[in-house]
Amino acid sequence: MAFAISLKAVNDAADPIRALWKEVARFESRASMGALGYPPHLTLAVYDKIPPVQASDVLREAFAGMPVLRLTFTRLRFFDDPLVLWAEPSPSADLTSAHARVHACIDPRFCHPHYRSGAWVPHCTLGTQILLKYRAEALALAARPISAFEVVFDVADCVSFAPVVVMAEQPLARPG
Repeated sequence: MAFAISLKAVNDAADPIRALWKEVARFESRASMGALGYPPHLTLAVYDKIPPVQASDVLREAFAGMPVLRLTFTRLRFFDDPLVLWAEPSPSADLTSAHARVHACIDPRFCHPHYRSGAWVPHCTLGTQILLKYRAEALALAARPISAFEVVFDVADCVSFAPVVVMAEQPLARPG
């Protein structure tokens, strides 16, 4: 079982991501993201092992008082082998800071290499079960221009997966 520290959007501003989940699901063997029972999110770190008490401590230390993150998404992208479609947020100092806060609390050596500083690619996954017969269509979708949209990430959490089980969470501060 693995563990992830993420920022999630538990509000209606995440509806554009949910709509993209549905659009991408037509290329999948099953609707991978909708089936998680977990909201749109950006994963900041993945670990093979983390004690539950450490998860709570990290969230409190890294995210207490941190304001909600408003991120703008302007294009779709993909990882290959396996094919994974995702939405790319525009560069954000606040998102980079959130990532750094986590790694300041847990030694990065324990983090999956793809989520360490210098290797991490901020992304909001849209689909992970793309069928080979739909590969060309999925890549065409990833290449098409999209209208920019904003998503408000308002909760940090630590989950175990799979299945996704929330171990601890920390709401982010709302302005005013």
